Amino acid sequence: MLNFILRISTLTLFAAAVVSSQSVSKVWRADNGDGTYKNPIIYADYSDPDAIRVGDDFYMTASSFNAIPGLPILHSKDLVNWRLINYALRSLEPADVFGKPQHGGGVWAPAIRYHDGTFFIFYPDPDHGIFVTQAKDPAGEWSKPYLLKGGKGLIDPCPLWDDDGRAYLTNAYAGSRAGQKTVLTVTRMEPDATKLIGEPVLVFDGHDDHPTVEGPKFYKRNGFYYIFAPAGGVSTGWQLVLRSKNIFGPYELKNVLAQGKTGVNGPHQGAWVTTQSGEDWFLHFQDQGAYGRVVHLQPMIWKNDFPVIGADPDGDGTGEPVSKHRKPNVGKTHPIETPPDSDEFDGETLGLQWQWHANLGPLWAFPFPSRGVLRLNSVQIEPSARNLWDVPNLLLQKFPADKFTATTKVTLTRRVEGETFGLLVMGIDYSYLGIKLRDGKLYIAQAIAKDADKGSAETENVPFAFTGNTIYLRVSVEPGAVCRFSFSTDGKTFTNAGEAFKAREGRWIGAKIGYFFARPTKFNDSGTADIDWIRFE
Repeated sequence: MLNFILRISTLTLFAAAVVSSQSVSKVWRADNGDGTYKNPIIYADYSDPDAIRVGDDFYMTASSFNAIPGLPILHSKDLVNWRLINYALRSLEPADVFGKPQHGGGVWAPAIRYHDGTFFIFYPDPDHGIFVTQAKDPAGEWSKPYLLKGGKGLIDPCPLWDDDGRAYLTNAYAGSRAGQKTVLTVTRMEPDATKLIGEPVLVFDGHDDHPTVEGPKFYKRNGFYYIFAPAGGVSTGWQLVLRSKNIFGPYELKNVLAQGKTGVNGPHQGAWVTTQSGEDWFLHFQDQGAYGRVVHLQPMIWKNDFPVIGADPDGDGTGEPVSKHRKPNVGKTHPIETPPDSDEFDGETLGLQWQWHANLGPLWAFPFPSRGVLRLNSVQIEPSARNLWDVPNLLLQKFPADKFTATTKVTLTRRVEGETFGLLVMGIDYSYLGIKLRDGKLYIAQAIAKDADKGSAETENVPFAFTGNTIYLRVSVEPGAVCRFSFSTDGKTFTNAGEAFKAREGRWIGAKIGYFFARPTKFNDSGTADIDWIRFE
C-alpha cells in the first residue's frame, strides 16, 4: 500500500512517501475496462485540482485546507487511473495557529508546474499569503515552503514562464479577507520564483457578467496568453477562458464549459493538459455537498483559438460535461488504479489516505507493525473545546464514493473514566459510534452534533452495554450521504445503533470518515485503541 513515514515528533510530522503496491478500490473505479471511462474519475474530495504532464507522467495536486499532511500529489499514466503517491506539505505554519483546527483556512487552490528540471507548487494561505514549494522528484521530499508574497486574501496563484525567459504570476482575491473579489491580476516574477517584481496589474474585472471569478490558470499557445478561470460560484458556475496577445491584456473572453442539460453542476476550476499524442483534456471539479468536490475529466478541442470543453451538442462553443467517454490516447493501456481507502494497518507507516485535522501532536498515534495495528492514544480534550469541531486529533479520510460500507476492527484498553473512542463521520454536522468508559463499564452509543461549527452540544442515543475488548464498528453510506451505524462483537452479526444520519460537508470540504480517541481529564497514562483494519465495500 502507498504509505508515508509517520514520525512522531512535534517538529517533523511526516516523511516523504514510500511507494509500494496499492489495492484497487472496491467502491469506485472510473476505468470501465473497455477503453472508456466514466465521470467522476475520482469520486472523492480533491478540490480545485491542477495537473501537468511531464514526459509520460501526469501529476495532480489539490486544495487541502487545514488537513495535514497537505497538498496531495497524485500520479497517472492515462488521466483516468490515479494513484496517491505523496504530500508536498508536512505541516502548516504558524505552528501554534495550526496546532488547532482552522476550518476553511490553510491551503487553498494550488498550481503545479514543471520548469527547468524542477517541480513547483504555488499555493495560497488566504490569511498569510502566497507560498512556493519545490521538488526534483514529486514522489520525494518537497522543500520547506517559502513566502513569495505576504498579504490577506491573495488566492489561487499560477505562474507562467514565457518564451523569452521572463516569468509572471496571476492570482485572484478572496473577498472575505481582502475586502475585494471578482478580479484577476498579473505580476512580473523573477524566473527562479523567489520574488515578485513591481506591482500587480489588473487584467480582468468580472463584476458585470462573471461574479466570483477566481482560480486562474495561466497558459500560452500559438502566440496567445490564456487564463482559464471559473466564475459564477462553486456550485452554480461556469468556466471562462480569457485570451490576449499581450500578457497584460486586453483579454477577450468566452464561456467554454457550463452545466448545460447535464446534472453536473458548477463544472469549473481545473487544468488543461495535452497527451503525448496531442490530444487536449480538461480536469475540473463538481461540488457534491457532503461528498466534496469530486474530479471530472473532459475532452477538449480548439476552435478559432478558443477551447471547447466537453460535448457541444448545439455547436455554440460552450461545452457541457460528458458522463462517459473513450479514454485519452497515451499510446498504451495502463492498469486500473485508484486512490486508497481500505487499510490493513500492517506496516510501519500510515496509509496516504489518512490526514489529521491539525498539525500532528507527538503522541496521538503510532504504527505498531509487530501487532499489525495502528495504535491511537486517548488525548485530553482542551477545556475550550465545545465539541469535536474544536478537537485536533481526528484521523480522517475522504468519502471514496457515493455509496459504500466501511467496517473496522478495534481492540480497546481503557484507563480513564470518560475516555471515548469513535468511528466518526465528520462535517458541520457530525455523528459517531462511540465506546465510552462510564462508571467503570463500557457503553456503545451513537452521538450526533448538529451545526457543530456553532458550538452545539452532542446528543446521545440509547447506549448498549459492552463487556469485551474487541469490537467491530460499521457505517453504511447510501446515496444522499445517509449514514447508518452498527456494531458487532464477532464480526458477523451486526446490531443497528442509533438513527439514520445525513452527513454534511465541512468548511470548504466534503464530509470525512475516520477515528478519534479522547478523554476529558488529565492523567499520567492514556487508554489505547489498536485498530486492526478498515475495509470499504
